[in-house]
Amino acid sequence: MIRVLENEFYYLDNFQRVLDWIGQRYADLLDDEEQAFIAAFARLPRPSQALFVRMVMRKGSLFRASKMHYPEIGCPVAAAQDLLPTGWIALDPTLHIDALFDLLVKPEILDAFALSGPLKSARKPAQLEALRAQHGEPRPFSQWYPGCPDTVFAIGVKPLCDRLRLLFFGNLHQDWTEFVLSDLGLFRYEQVEFSESSRGFRSRQDIEHYLQLHACRERFDALEPGSEELRAILHELPRHSFGNDWLDSRREKLLFRIGQQLEKDKDWEAAHAVYAECRFPGARSRAMRVLEKDGRFDQAYELFRLAEQAPESEAERQHLLRIGPRLARKLGHAASRTRRAAPAARLDLHLPIPHGEWRVEGVVLGHLHREQSPVYYVENTLANTLFGLLCWPAVFAAIPGAFFHPFHRGPADLYSPDFHQRRAREFETCLARLDDGSHVDAILATWEEKAGIQSPFVAWDWLDRGIIELALRSIPAAHLKLWFRRILQDVKDNRTGFPDLIQFFPHEGRYDMIEVKGPGDRLQDNQLRWIDYCAEHGMPVTVCYLQWQEAA
Repeated sequence: MIRVLENEFYYLDNFQRVLDWIGQRYADLLDDEEQAFIAAFARLPRPSQALFVRMVMRKGSLFRASKMHYPEIGCPVAAAQDLLPTGWIALDPTLHIDALFDLLVKPEILDAFALSGPLKSARKPAQLEALRAQHGEPRPFSQWYPGCPDTVFAIGVKPLCDRLRLLFFGNLHQDWTEFVLSDLGLFRYEQVEFSESSRGFRSRQDIEHYLQLHACRERFDALEPGSEELRAILHELPRHSFGNDWLDSRREKLLFRIGQQLEKDKDWEAAHAVYAECRFPGARSRAMRVLEKDGRFDQAYELFRLAEQAPESEAERQHLLRIGPRLARKLGHAASRTRRAAPAARLDLHLPIPHGEWRVEGVVLGHLHREQSPVYYVENTLANTLFGLLCWPAVFAAIPGAFFHPFHRGPADLYSPDFHQRRAREFETCLARLDDGSHVDAILATWEEKAGIQSPFVAWDWLDRGIIELALRSIPAAHLKLWFRRILQDVKDNRTGFPDLIQFFPHEGRYDMIEVKGPGDRLQDNQLRWIDYCAEHGMPVTVCYLQWQEAA
């Protein structure tokens, strides 16, 4: 249910809540500028505080006073007067013409530059292009547009406010809207008890390293194809250990993405150099791949033999089964024999092409669905939801460092290699319910008690209680336990790859998972790994190959 916010200063109170939180937990990590800001903000009049927070929470750094009218603030120009001495905002800032065009609408541009002739009817980008050469020097807004009755503010401390936001959330992808969505009841979060000492950053150096990595990643994301900037980013990316596993993992992930880009650019030597020093999962497999593409088969085979002794994951083991025989043939070595997993059941369908909009999964669902044996499109949602409901106490256990603010959708270490190990006792308690049959009541109780609360596993909007109940009547507890244990082996990789459809036979206490492939489709690697696992443990899975009937 969406609530109405009666407190007109809700956004200001939330901002102050962040400052108080940071002051309590991070006082020892704050620099002089941040400490001075928190102290000075508390002394400002409420309308001035509110105006400042409105600017912080809006995009950009330039604001017209006419666009900043809020009943609770009153006159924005008056509210700005107490902000000006702080230096946080500036009145009538000096602008380049590009920034000016972002502030003005087209009629104002015509007025400010007295445009006439063809330029008068041109589009804004064309007007800007024509005027830029004549007006290259920046000037105050009032000089650009002397007849404008409006005032412009510029906020200059957004980077500081971003650092404060980083301290609170532990990341920069969450923003101030989290508070509003929570206040409105649109998002609800599990309340986890954690101590004041639980925090995302342990030192000032951690903060600086995060910001350095974030800057490199933003530059990487903005790269144009073939840009030389990639080399500069690679050169500037820190290589030394940060002494913080979480930050080291972020650095390794960015290094891996840079290697992928170099691989796309067919710069095999540079790509291999990046992969060779990268510790992100999958880097060793990519190194083998680029060595093979570069014709360096001996080196690729040497790396293969090393990886064969201790594969880092199921994904790497799968890759080794493919690349090993290929390299052996190229080098004239005898290929080792590999055990092939039992193939999944196969269903071939030839159906007429439906009219209107359709997806192959929906076509097969409609063909197989029966009242006594219904079929649902669930893909990864069902297994993850059942896991999340049963293991809710373990997922949201108050492990040190896993939660450090009230807006966590899940634990911060969800994808860490030791995620399961750090909660082994809690997970064993949850999974033991599958042995005594109490899992049904536990799952349904959590469904009711936690309905709608954010979770990294539960798909509240995708499934309903009826599907959950059908699943619990049809899927043996032993099979659920096998699913859940495999998810825990590697949460990031193994939470995906489940078949598209599931058919329940509740009166018989059985089910069938069905992966649908249309004409020309192939099974993906993570799907193959789940199919192999199910076949190995006797769990029902069918691959349905759909072909269209030829028109008569």
